[in-house]
Amino acid sequence: MNLRMSYEKMEREFLSPYACFSDSSRGRVYPEEPCGVRTIFQRDRDRIIHSKSFRRLKHKTQVFIIPEGDHFRTRLTHTLEVAQISRTVARALRLNEDLTEAIALGHDLGHTPFGHTGEAALNEVFPPGFRHNEQSLRVVDELEGWRGLNLSLEVRDGILNHTGPRDPYTLEGQIVKICDRIAYINHDIDDALRGGVLKKEDLPRECLEVLGFSHRERINKMVLDLIANSTGKPFISLSDEVKSATDGLRAFMFEKVYVGSEAKREEEKARHVVKFLYRFMVENPKAMPREYLERVEAHGPDRVACDYIAGMTDRYAISQFTRLFVPRAFTMD
Repeated sequence: MNLRMSYEKMEREFLSPYACFSDSSRGRVYPEEPCGVRTIFQRDRDRIIHSKSFRRLKHKTQVFIIPEGDHFRTRLTHTLEVAQISRTVARALRLNEDLTEAIALGHDLGHTPFGHTGEAALNEVFPPGFRHNEQSLRVVDELEGWRGLNLSLEVRDGILNHTGPRDPYTLEGQIVKICDRIAYINHDIDDALRGGVLKKEDLPRECLEVLGFSHRERINKMVLDLIANSTGKPFISLSDEVKSATDGLRAFMFEKVYVGSEAKREEEKARHVVKFLYRFMVENPKAMPREYLERVEAHGPDRVACDYIAGMTDRYAISQFTRLFVPRAFTMD
C-alpha cells in the first residue's frame, strides 16, 4: 500500500460520514494516473499554489486600491485568511481539510485588477457579462498554462459556487462559501479602521453585541457558531442569530465602505482604466502578448481581451494604460 492509499484509509477511519473522501472523488475532466504520495485534493492544492494566477493575487486589490502601507489586505492575503478559517472549521467538523483548502486557495483566481470595481467594469463592457467566480473556474480549466490545471470536480464546483445563488455540493465547499464572507467582513472592517474610513463608534452596536466588539472576538464568535450549528448535520450554516448579525454588519459595510466612501474615491479612475484597456485590446488584438493573440481566432477578440485584462494586477493594468494612453515627453538625441 502506497502513502496515498494509507492516507485515504486514514480518512475513512477518522472523517465524518458527511465528509468528501479523497478515494471517492468524482475525478477530473481528463483522467490521470493517481499520485503515489498525495491524494487528489492534495495535488489540486499544490497545483493552485504553484500557479502564476495565484502569485498575481498579491498585487490585486481587496478593497483599497493600491493602498499606501504594508498592512492593508490584498487579494492574496484575503485568500490565505479564507483558507485558514475554512481549515479550522473543516478540522473541527472532521471534514476533508485538503479539499477545503484547495477550494479556498482557488476561489478568487479569476478576480480582476482593482477588485470588484474591475469586475463591474468588465461586466459592463464584455457582452456575455463577467463574474469573477466563473472566471476563476475558467482560469483553472483553460487559462493557467494554456491548458488548465485539470482539477477535481469537487474543487471546481467549490470555486464556481463560492458565491452566487447555488451552494457547492460538498460540505467542504459550503464551508468556504461562508468563511469567505466571515473573512472579508472582518478584515475589511479592520482595514477601514486602520485607514480612518471608519471609527469604532460607527459600527452598528446591535451587531457587535451579538458578534463581539473586537476583530478577534467577532471572528471567534462566527467560527465557533458555525462549528456548533453544523456539527453532525449534512449542511453548513450559522445560527439564525449570528447570521442575522453578520448580514447586518455586511449591509453596513456596503453602505459605509464598499460604496461611495473615502476608501473608494479612486474607483471611477480604475473603472476607466479597465474599460479603456478592454476596448483598445478588442480593436487592436495585436497589442496583446503573443500567447493571447494566438487564441483570438479560436475564441474571438472579446473573450481573449477579457481574459487578458482579468489576469492583470493593479500595477500592470496601470502601466499598460499609461503606455497606451498617456502622452510621453518628446526627447531629442
